[in-house]
Amino acid sequence: MHKTLPTRADFRFFHRLRVRWAEVDMQKIVFNAHYLMYFDTAMADYWRALALPYEEALQQLGGDLYVKKAGVEYHASAHYDDPLDIGLKCERIGNSSIQFTGGIFLGDQLLITGELIYVFADPATQTAKPVPPALRDVLLGFEAGEDMVDIRVGAWHELAEGARQVRTEVFLQEQRIPVEMEWDEADASAVHAVASNRLGMPLATGRLIQPAPGVARIGRMAVKRVQRGSGLGRDILRALLQVAAQRGDHEVMLHAQRSAEGFYASEGFVPRGAPFDEAGIPHIEMVKALAGRSA
Repeated sequence: MHKTLPTRADFRFFHRLRVRWAEVDMQKIVFNAHYLMYFDTAMADYWRALALPYEEALQQLGGDLYVKKAGVEYHASAHYDDPLDIGLKCERIGNSSIQFTGGIFLGDQLLITGELIYVFADPATQTAKPVPPALRDVLLGFEAGEDMVDIRVGAWHELAEGARQVRTEVFLQEQRIPVEMEWDEADASAVHAVASNRLGMPLATGRLIQPAPGVARIGRMAVKRVQRGSGLGRDILRALLQVAAQRGDHEVMLHAQRSAEGFYASEGFVPRGAPFDEAGIPHIEMVKALAGRSA
C-alpha cells in the first residue's frame, strides 16, 4: 500500500538548523544517525513552543517522558551547511503513550521522515502512567492552533504572585541583583503584565509606571531562561505599550540592559544618552514616541 508522505503544510511547528561540518561523513552527506539527533534537538524547541519549561512542567505533572520507539526513513540526503527545517507534530495520544511524526525538509523537499513514541511514566520506577489531562489538553490545543500563553494585565494585588516568582528567578537568582534593589514602592501603583502557560505557570513579566504626566516607563522586564527566544518578552512589552497608548501617554522610556538593546530597537525604541551601570549591569536609556509625537 502506498504511504502518503508528509508535506510542510502538515506541521505547525518547525525548528531551523544548519548542517555542521562534524555531521557529514566520508560520503559527504549527513551521517544517518544524526537525523535522530536533529529530531531530538527540535523536540526541545517544541516544548518551548508549548510554553512548557520541560523539567519544571513534568515535575508539576507528576511524571516524565521516556522514549519507547524512535525510527527514521530516508528519502534524500542533507549536505554540509544545508539549512534544514525540522517539523514535529503530535500525531496521537494514547493512554500512556504520545506519538510524534517528524519531517526534515530542505526548502519544500522532504529528506527524512521520523516517528517518535514516548511513554509517560513515574520517574522513580519508570512505570507507565496515564497521560495527564492537562498535558493532553496542551498538546491537542497546540496542534489545533490555539494560544499556549495567557497574558494578564492588572494591579500588583492581582498579579503579585506570578510577577514575584519570575522576577525572583531572573533578577535575584540568575542575575544576582541585591534584593533591596528589586522590590520597591512603585510595584503597588504600577500596571503589571504576567504571561502564564496553560498549566498556570508564570513565565514572563513586566511593569509600567508613570514618572511624569504623559510619560510612561517600562521596567522589570523578565522572561524565564528556558522560554527566552519564544516571543514572550515581545508580547509583554506590547501589552504594556498598549496600556500606555490607551491612557494617552506620548512617550515610553526604559532602561535596557545592553544585551537586550537590539530587542528593544526592533520594537521601535531608540537610545537616548550615554550608557551607564545599574546594579552592576551595563544599561542604556531607550525611548519610543506614541501617538505620532516626537520623543
